[in-house]
Amino acid sequence: MEELLTLTNFSQQVAAGTPLLYITTDNESRTEALITHAALHAIKGMPGPLAWNCTVGFLGHEGTREPLAGLRWAVEQEGPGIFIFKDLDWFWHDNPFIQRTLKDFSAVRRPPGKTLIFMGSRPDIPPALREEFLLLDHGLPDRKEIQAFLEKNRGKDPFIDRLLADEDTVSRLVVAAQGLDLLNLDRALRLARVSKGGGPDEVVAALFRTKKQQLRKSGIMEFVENDVTADQLGGMENLKSWMEKREKAFGAEGLSSGKNLPRGVLVMGISGCGKSLFVKAIAARWRLPLVRLDMATVYEGTFGSPESSLRKACKTAEALSPCVLWIDEMESGISNQGFKAEGGPASRVLGYFLTWMQEKRHPVFVAATANAIEMLPAEVLRKGRFDEIFYVALPGLSEREEIVRIHLRKRGFPIENFELGMLAHAAKGFSGAEIEQAVASAGFESLAQNRAMTQQDIMEAISRTVPLSVTMAEQIKKIEAWAFKRAVPASAGALR
Repeated sequence: MEELLTLTNFSQQVAAGTPLLYITTDNESRTEALITHAALHAIKGMPGPLAWNCTVGFLGHEGTREPLAGLRWAVEQEGPGIFIFKDLDWFWHDNPFIQRTLKDFSAVRRPPGKTLIFMGSRPDIPPALREEFLLLDHGLPDRKEIQAFLEKNRGKDPFIDRLLADEDTVSRLVVAAQGLDLLNLDRALRLARVSKGGGPDEVVAALFRTKKQQLRKSGIMEFVENDVTADQLGGMENLKSWMEKREKAFGAEGLSSGKNLPRGVLVMGISGCGKSLFVKAIAARWRLPLVRLDMATVYEGTFGSPESSLRKACKTAEALSPCVLWIDEMESGISNQGFKAEGGPASRVLGYFLTWMQEKRHPVFVAATANAIEMLPAEVLRKGRFDEIFYVALPGLSEREEIVRIHLRKRGFPIENFELGMLAHAAKGFSGAEIEQAVASAGFESLAQNRAMTQQDIMEAISRTVPLSVTMAEQIKKIEAWAFKRAVPASAGALR
């Protein structure tokens, strides 16, 4: 496990005489800037670092371009020094001379002061050298570093000074930039500068586009565009009350900034009853970015082993914090059946996920949904993993009426032309998704006949639908029996 690279941690390691360091980074210039600052300001008697790359070697020093020659030159230098190798990991796997030189350098006792540093996007160290290296991870910048970057550029650029005229704008940009490198923030600022009328909204939009692109490249997670509001949720009074209580206790602004953000919720229930809609509503209401993790992709192996994929996903979510991490259909990736059948990998995935849920220090709200919660291991359901476990049942009479109203209004149909109570009675046993489809189907039929939609159109669409409560009656009874004493009902009313 890699330690995090900080100014203090790095300075201590060099001062203690650590010979070989490998730093995982996606931004060489940012990492090099930290090393330079440490050498000149935090480590007594240390000269500025020298950097090697495969095109020029050590700049200004002839005969150092070849990897082995450059390495030997650094090893032979007298006195304290920090030598950065940016590309050597491309050459050392099949080169026994490089490996032996590094082994000998690590083994020789010397006065503290000389350290060789290697950089790469991942710790691709030859097996023979792994014991010789200390691994450090230079993660994405935190809030403090992003704010310092903005303030530093504010004094140099009148445009940025105008852009950051008030504290609210600074706060918005800091939150929007979390999970991205400073290079991305710099590009967004430059784009706003050259755009006509570019302002905070354009910068924030550019940062969110970059986040979406990067998550799409990762393949494991996706950035969800989200414009859902709580008034699009029919019923679910207990869920809405749970949100409102936390807003009253901590303030909407506090939750949006990640302060006192709850640990998360697990929402179980029948398919089509609004579990995913609630996750989107809570992210939109608290103005948090919504990131979806596909557990099937984690186990697919396309992006590495299941454990490394999940570790990467959790690390990305922490970098994006404060955010909502949406784990949809959680039982498809973490289940009793999978745990027993898969053996090693499934066990390690479960262990890592439970530890991360318990120990995470970043404000990541985990919103997990499940259709078959009885398949989840008991360890996942233990108090402390999630703040609450909610059960979303089929909507009751008043909730069905509200759902019909929401979907009629959403499609622009005049509410006064429909008897909502009658439609709600006719749709007994329907899920929210089935009611929505009935309204959509009725609208399509009336549009095809070039006339206004009527009450009868919706009644006929309802009569043609066989709901899940009929086709999956036995499974639904099992789910309800499991949830009766184990979960909090999302709605105040029962099915009527």
